[in-house]
Amino acid sequence: MLHIINRWLNRMMPLITPASILIGIICGSRLASFTYLSPWLFAFMTFAGSISLGFKDFMNVLKRPLPLIVCLFILHLAMPMIALGFGYAFYSGDIHMITGLVLAASIPTGVTSFVWVSIYKGNIALTLSIILIDTLLAPFIVPGVLSLLIGADVQLDAAAMMISLFWMIVVPSLIGMILNEWTKGAIAPVWGPRLNPVSKLTMATIVAINGSVVAPYLMDISLRLAGLAVIIVIIASIGYLLGYGFCRLMGWNYADKVALIFNGGMRNISAGAVLAVTYFPAPVAVPVVLGMVFQQMLASLAGFLLGKYNRTQDPQANTASVS
Repeated sequence: MLHIINRWLNRMMPLITPASILIGIICGSRLASFTYLSPWLFAFMTFAGSISLGFKDFMNVLKRPLPLIVCLFILHLAMPMIALGFGYAFYSGDIHMITGLVLAASIPTGVTSFVWVSIYKGNIALTLSIILIDTLLAPFIVPGVLSLLIGADVQLDAAAMMISLFWMIVVPSLIGMILNEWTKGAIAPVWGPRLNPVSKLTMATIVAINGSVVAPYLMDISLRLAGLAVIIVIIASIGYLLGYGFCRLMGWNYADKVALIFNGGMRNISAGAVLAVTYFPAPVAVPVVLGMVFQQMLASLAGFLLGKYNRTQDPQANTASVS
């Protein structure tokens, strides 16, 4: 039954987050009072995604680290700078909006990118290594990037944010990976199918709770909100395009291309929403929550285009293997 539920949830991923945000808006303050649960729910979701991570795959990727380095460059240097540029170009007088855009672009790659890379036969080892490294560095990179780019314009408790990221992401990830090593990988096929559907429902709960916090801003339907949605889609799309562009430039194979495209474009957006709601005024969370609405839709579109391109132009796709 859990397998059936998980397959159904996988198909519904592009619709789960918009529906969850709608629930959050409808429930409003009744859900907002449960904001304190978000970090704990997120820690469980991180643990569930980490039991498939192994240190051996990570060490193999380090033998050819350039794709990993390029992805980290896209995630934490190129994209935050691009988001900052869009922020000052369109919202020069609104530091909360600029902060939200930079935060949405600075958070680590999404664990759900693993699902999409698996579907399109990408480099699983590279993807898991990107997730692992990015997860472990998140407590330092996210506050660091925010302090560097907007620290002079907004009050930022970088130390508290580092501690929060450490307990939300690093600790549950390490526990999951240690269990993976201790069981020699046996935990993933046994508990993965059981935890996967629960994890997706947990993500929906987090999205609904955080959506309820920014409900007053999302209910104010206006050209400004629609314009923000367009900007967020453009910024996220640039992440996918950068991943694709670097792979074309470097001549990497199809499997690496799939990994870079999805990891360059996707974000651990639930973590960003938890940080935005916890450490910033509510308006900062608006760009992050809107990013939730479109993330899975954009991933689905990227996968469709990648599959179409692969069938018509990429001769390596039929021979690419996970390295």
